[in-house]
This record gives sequence, C-alpha cells and structure tokens, in this order.
Amino acid sequence: MGRPPKQPNVELNDLLCESGISRGALARMVVDRASAVGVELAYDYRSVGRWLDGEKPYPPGPVLIAEVMTEALGRRITPLECGMAGDQEPADLGLEFSLSLVEATASVTALWRSDVERRRFLIGASYAVAVYPAASMRWLTLPGPEHPVSMGVRRVGQSDIDSIRMMTAAFRELDNKAGGGRVRATIVQYLHGSVAPLLRGNYAEPIGRQLFATTAELTKLAGWAAYDQEEHGLAQRYLIQALRLARAAGDAGLGAEILAAMSHQATYVGRPGDAVDLARAAQIAARSAGLAALESECHMVEAHGHAARTDDSMCAKSINAAERAFSKDVASDRPAWLSYFDGAYMSAKVAHCFRDLGDDARTAHFAEQSLDMSDGYLRGRAFNLALLASARVEADPHEAVRVGRQALDIATGLASRRSYAYLRELRTRLSPYTQLPDVDDFRNQVLELTKRRE
Repeated sequence: MGRPPKQPNVELNDLLCESGISRGALARMVVDRASAVGVELAYDYRSVGRWLDGEKPYPPGPVLIAEVMTEALGRRITPLECGMAGDQEPADLGLEFSLSLVEATASVTALWRSDVERRRFLIGASYAVAVYPAASMRWLTLPGPEHPVSMGVRRVGQSDIDSIRMMTAAFRELDNKAGGGRVRATIVQYLHGSVAPLLRGNYAEPIGRQLFATTAELTKLAGWAAYDQEEHGLAQRYLIQALRLARAAGDAGLGAEILAAMSHQATYVGRPGDAVDLARAAQIAARSAGLAALESECHMVEAHGHAARTDDSMCAKSINAAERAFSKDVASDRPAWLSYFDGAYMSAKVAHCFRDLGDDARTAHFAEQSLDMSDGYLRGRAFNLALLASARVEADPHEAVRVGRQALDIATGLASRRSYAYLRELRTRLSPYTQLPDVDDFRNQVLELTKRRE
C-alpha cells in the first residue's frame, strides 16, 4: 500500500487568516526567530504553501511556527494547534539560564538527550550573540542559596559522585591529549545515560550540591570540547547549562571558571566586548571563591578581550592584575579543574594578547616561555608552537617552518578544529615566502591536513 495522501493543514490556514500574516511574512518571521538562537533555516512563501498542503517541516520548525503565532495572536499557540506534532524541543533549548531548579534539570537533560539523538537544530548551530550576557546577568542576580534535593526512586550516594569525578578526570585527560572531537560524543553519552538518572534520583542537599557541581564540571567539559571543534552554538548551550548547575550547587569558583570559558570563546568568535564583560563577571565569582589562581585566570581572559579590541592600555592593566593575583596563589588550594593554570599557561595567554596587538617580538618571547608546560597538554602545545612559529615568520621564515612542523606533527594526531585554525593562520602568514622550497612544502602539508579533517 502507498502512503496516504497529505491532508491540508486547516489549523495553520485558520491561524494565518486570523493573524493576517502572509505566507512570505510567516516564512521570514520563522527564519528570523531561528537565526536569533543560532539556527539557520531557508524558508520562503513556497515553504509555507507546502505546510498548508500538509507537509510537516523538520524540527525545530513546528515549535518556531507556534512561537511566531503566539506572538502574533497574543495567546499561547502550540505546534499541535498549528496542525503539527507537538513532541519537539524548542530551537533555543539550552540557551536560557533557567530561573528554577526544576526547569534547569529539565533543560540540561533535554539538551543531552537531543544531542545524543543528533537533533537537526543542534547540528551546525551558530553562535547566538545575546545569550551569554543574559546568562551572566542571571548568574549574578539570581537570589540564593538554592537547595538541590530530589525525592526520586534511585538512591544517590557518595560513590555515585566519586564515579562522575573519576570519569571527568579521564575525559579531561583525553580532551587535552587528543582534542575535543575524540571525546565529546562519549561525554554526552555518559551524561545522558548515567548522570541524567542520578539528577532524577533521591538525594538530600549535601549530596545534591556535590551532584550538581560534578555534573556542572562535566557539562562544562562537553561544552569546551564542542568549542574545540568550533561547534559554537552547541558549546554555548553546554556552557550556559553548566553555569546554571554550578549556581545550583553554590560553587562560585566553578561558576567563575565557566564564565571565563565563555569569555575565551567570545574572543575567539570575534566578540571581544562580550569577552571583557564575561571576564569581569567571572572575577566577581572568583573573588567570592577565594581562589587566587582563578582570579588571575579571569584577569587574563579580560586582557585577551582588550587585546582583541586593540586596547593595549587596558590589556596591560589586566595582565598586571593577573600577575598580582597569581603571586598570591597557593597551589594546594586549587580544585582539580584548575590544575592546568600555571606560569606556562599565563605566558601562553600573554603571547596571545601580544599577537592580537601585532607585537611579534613579545609574542615570540612569551610563546617560547609557554612551552615549559606540563606533560599531557598536547593540544595546548600545538597551539603554542603554532603561535611561536607565526610570530617568527617575518624575522626568519625557515625557523617558522621548523617550529611549525612540530605543531603540525602534534595536530596530525588531534581532533581539534582550533588546532587546524592555528595552522591555517601560520600558513597564511607564510604566503609571501612561497618561493622558498621548505615554506612551500610546509604550506602544502597544512593544506592537506586541514582539507582531510574538515
């Protein structure tokens, strides 16, 4: 038997007549709404015609159509009332810092589930510019403390918390050694399959705080892995949900670390003003946590934001503030998630600042210092080697190629689009020297790697 013929969508037609919205206008409004949350759609009046004929758009189309109709008519309209299935997640899933704990738990578990199912609206989601400022404001202003308790069936105990911490440590090590592309899917599977049932379990507040903190830490790592793969819209969703979980746990230090990660990403995607704001919010949280190294890190990401804005004066002030804070650090006080922050990491951040300020000599100086780094951070070493090579191009392109080959050798074993971006930048800087055989050969090798991995 063939499929039954499509039935005209009478419900959507009635809503269009009631609202006075034309087919073309509806298409534009849905596309604009999707764009605001980092989802790219290509609807036009013909798309609406097909919907009216009975065709169902892929998710998140039905939810977006319902939201547009809700605004137009001044009452809540569901996808079902638009003549479409109603069991779909909203396109802005994960982009909101929820006001209540119940909403926060529902949002983060729905995000994990949708990610595991590879929902279309998450694949290729672009960076949404307004969501980080809103999330940081809620972090700062949400009244507290909160009380993470649950009366579910499955009893949650200390052994469950310890298991999450052990898995997080293993995932973090793999991320640093192999790149976000090697680990992200496995983290999300673990969050969905093993951690989500715990959030719905039975626990009192002391265990609940630990559960939310450890879950926030692992959710942040999933977001960082997405960022490393330049999946920016997805990274935003994870980092916002991680921030919300840290707030529920009452963990100001972890919240500061997540805000600093948001600032890091904002600079990378070309939003340095937002990066500065996020870094300053992170500093407030870091001071309340009493972690000098964390406060230093937050000043460093602010410095990078200023450098990306080519504000050398404010950049210098922030670097000085970072150095003052770091001088007060007691390494034994640091949580595990801050173990990476040391003098070599600071040198790397300073080198990035001088790169963005166009100072090759100081970039090279600090990039060279950054190579005195701990073992296990292969991705970071690839970044720093590529940064050093780029800074040496004009002075000695042969030396730049020699150092660049070390970065290329490491990046070949990584699943990290950020590492490929560093190599592409080096390749571009070497373009005036293609008459040199070693330069030409190196540039071809970089091109081959990046084409193969993209």
